[in-house]
Parts: sequence; structure tokens; C-alpha cells
Amino acid sequence: MKKAPTAEYLQQAKNLSKEEVERLLARMRSKLLRKFEDHKLSALEVAAMQLEIEDEELNEWRQRVAEIKAKTKNK
Repeated sequence: MKKAPTAEYLQQAKNLSKEEVERLLARMRSKLLRKFEDHKLSALEVAAMQLEIEDEELNEWRQRVAEIKAKTKNK
């Protein structure tokens, strides 16, 4: 896991409503949660990192789905 969020994701996190940030924080991983609870990272930084993690996972999922579709299409 990265130690700091990128500027792009920090800006995205800043643009979220309070409710959206709360939902995002509810989905964060335990390691990220511990950093937040230990006050090593702000809520904004944690939200930005969670956005980045979710984007990466979504892109990986899309790639796997595309591979599966290509395999089933070739059969």
C-alpha cells in the first residue's frame, strides 16, 4: 500500500460530499483504518487512498472480465 495519496485522488476526495466520504471510509481496509485511527493520516488522505484502491480493483476486474469474454468467445 502506498504511504500517501496522489494529488489527483486527493482532489477527488475533496470534491466528495460528507455522506460520500463516510461511505468510502466505511469500506476501507483494516491497515488503512489503523493508520487513520492512529492519526497518521487525515480522513481526506484515507478517503483519497481508498478511492485509488477501488479504482485499481475495478480496472483489474474489468481486465479479468474482458479476458473471460475473449476466452468464451473463442470456444
